[in-house]
Parts: sequence; structure tokens; C-alpha cells
Amino acid sequence: MITGAWKDGRLRRYDSVAEMVGDPENPTPLVRLRKLCSADAGVHVKLEWMNPFGSIKDRTARFLLEGLQARCALEGRQLVEPSSGNTGIALVALANLLGVKTTVTIPDAVPEEKLVLLRLLGATVWPTPDNLCPIDHPKDGAIALAHAIAAEPGYVMPNQYENRDNVRAHVETTGPEIWRQTEGTVGAVVAGYGTCGTITGIGRYLKERNPAVRIIAVEPQPNHRIPGLKSFKESKKPGILDVSVIDETVVVDDETAYRTAIRLAREESLLVGPSTGAIVAAALAEAGKFPGKPIVAISPDSAFKYASYFAKWVGNDGRPPGQG
Repeated sequence: MITGAWKDGRLRRYDSVAEMVGDPENPTPLVRLRKLCSADAGVHVKLEWMNPFGSIKDRTARFLLEGLQARCALEGRQLVEPSSGNTGIALVALANLLGVKTTVTIPDAVPEEKLVLLRLLGATVWPTPDNLCPIDHPKDGAIALAHAIAAEPGYVMPNQYENRDNVRAHVETTGPEIWRQTEGTVGAVVAGYGTCGTITGIGRYLKERNPAVRIIAVEPQPNHRIPGLKSFKESKKPGILDVSVIDETVVVDDETAYRTAIRLAREESLLVGPSTGAIVAAALAEAGKFPGKPIVAISPDSAFKYASYFAKWVGNDGRPPGQG
């Protein structure tokens, strides 16, 4: 991307906001939970929303663009990409620095906050109904539309669902960061099924260092309201998913995800998104199973992009609906 002599990670000094995307020399924080479980249980949350554009997808977008540049695939073209919001936001922001215009196709049920951010950054945004897709993949309408646009002259689609650069982002950055931050003692990593670049890349890196590290995937229920996660009962499995690195899949429902996210805010002061709630709920179920070994839960993004969603879960008395 964009680099220069001014950069100094120790001083948090950069030539460009692009240089703030997490890497082993500039890792995102790892915070131990102390109230949702005992400190001895070893559950830690990796705060990916500390990336400059607010999510783990900053890493993906950076590697997708660098890959396109290396293949000279950006010259004279615009980008088009399907996204539930986070990859789109990061991709548009980084593409702006290169003078490249971006179109994002997005499911029409995403939070309004994400649509505003995409438009603020200057993206062309196409909210997309699910029923554009074949019946066997009813939640993949945005993907279908992006492919149709990419077939037109003047467009290139990074395709985070099939692009190995998505996996490489986590083999080269997120995985090594977790290994270093836990000093090689990590017992398990919990991450969600989405594009599957995160869980495949982290799993591949850590399994090479220690095959005993458990990689636990989180999947939502069908018809869920947890942006960023995918149920493979209604969506196609991404081509980059490597099931050989995954030891277990845990299904988490919406209520558990949102209530856990609310507890993280009120008990740990961590303002996380609903996908983090699902992932941490699964991690808490593993608490105590790895004595002396940290359990790392990936927190993809923060609560700030989901204020309108959380408004439906938090009553005027400050408690979730149905809690008397």
C-alpha cells in the first residue's frame, strides 16, 4: 500500500492511515475477561475493532488490494465487492487512497450505520434483496449481484469468499500476533464463520506451530440477525474455507449473541458487535478446559456500527427485553 520514512510504530506515527492496519509489529490488543468468567479461566478477547476502519476486515481489504496491485488488475478499473459492511468499508477507505472507485453490494437488512459509513466514504452502494439468489443459497443475493456487475467492462471483483489473499492476511498477521501475544501458549481460538479467511488463516498458522491448538468455529442459526456471520444452511460455503484446521463448530442463536454482547458492555466495558457476542459465548463454554493456556476469542468489530440493532435489545430501564 502506501509507506514512507515517517512511519514509526513505536511512536504510533504513520505516513498514511493504511499503515495503521494490524500486523505483528502493530498488533491489535488482547484483553483478558475478568467478570464474565474468572481470570484463571483464561478467556481473552482480541479487539479487531481497534483497526483504523473498525474491524478485522481492514486486514482482508489491505491484502486483497495489494494482491490486485501485484497482478496489475487495478489499472483503469473500478472495484465491486459483496459485503455485509465491514470489508466494504475497509475496501472503500483503502481504495480511496489509491484513487480507485468502489461499488459495494450489500444485504438490504444491514444496519443503517454501515450504509451511512459506506456512503460517507464515497462508495456506490447497492442494498440487495436475498431473493436474487438460487433457492439453495437464499442469503447470497449481494454476492450474485456483485458477480453480475463484475462481468461488465471496467470492473474487477476482489472476491473475498474465493480469494486466497483473504487467508494470507491472517496467516501473515492475525495468527502470528496471537502466537506472540500468548507467548506460544494459546490453547484455543474461537472465530466465526463468515468469508472464512479469518478462521482458515489463523487455524493454518497456529496448527503449523502447535497442532494441539484447538480451532473452534461459530455458526449462527438460519434466519439470524448477526451481521458478518453465515449459516451454511442458507449460504454457500466459501471456497477458501479449509475445514481441516477446524476442530469443532458451535451453533449460537441470536438471543445468546446479543445478551452476551450486552454483558460484555456492562461487565467488562467492552463495546462489541453482536458477532463478538456469539464468539465470546462459545469461548466461555470452553473456559477452564485449557489450564494455563489462553482461549482467544476474535472480536471482529464494535457496537458502534450496530446501535440501531442494540436499541431493539435494550429497554428504557437499561435491561434487555424480557429481563424483569
